[in-house]
Amino acid sequence: MTASNTMRRAKIRREIEGYLELGMPEQAQAALARLGDPTGFDPHLLYLWGEALRAMERYDEALLPLGQAADAMRDDVHVRLAMAWCYKRIGRIDRAIGALEQALAVEPGDALLRYNLACYWSLAGDLEQALYYLSDALAIEPRYLGMIDDEPDFDPIRSDPDFRTLCAGVELA
Repeated sequence: MTASNTMRRAKIRREIEGYLELGMPEQAQAALARLGDPTGFDPHLLYLWGEALRAMERYDEALLPLGQAADAMRDDVHVRLAMAWCYKRIGRIDRAIGALEQALAVEPGDALLRYNLACYWSLAGDLEQALYYLSDALAIEPRYLGMIDDEPDFDPIRSDPDFRTLCAGVELA
């Protein structure tokens, strides 16, 4: 690859990242198309492609490039988080949980991963796991307590006494 071609690709990559940051996934997709055949994309471009598809709510399609990016970028929690987001929205809570657990193996102290695992375990109907991860998330990042009331993912367990105790700020035994 020539130096000018490398510079062109780097400029387009920054353009794609900018479009995604601005919430303009269609423009990001158009910029990705200018790079040619996606089979030649590096892992970061695959991730950006998946993120653009995810932002356009094309969750099934997003999983292919995200999965390829995850295979190459095993320690990148953002890729696994994006995959979990997509899996949840296509009704594959089991796979969403799996993606987050892989991310948690890389970043065990990440409160967001633990909060999302609590949400997904709630949706899966596993109260014990949901409370375990929610308790951990709140211990790491207490501000998540303010998000619980508006989180529909906790609706399946919202009436449980242990959940209510935890949300009242009392740590479970």
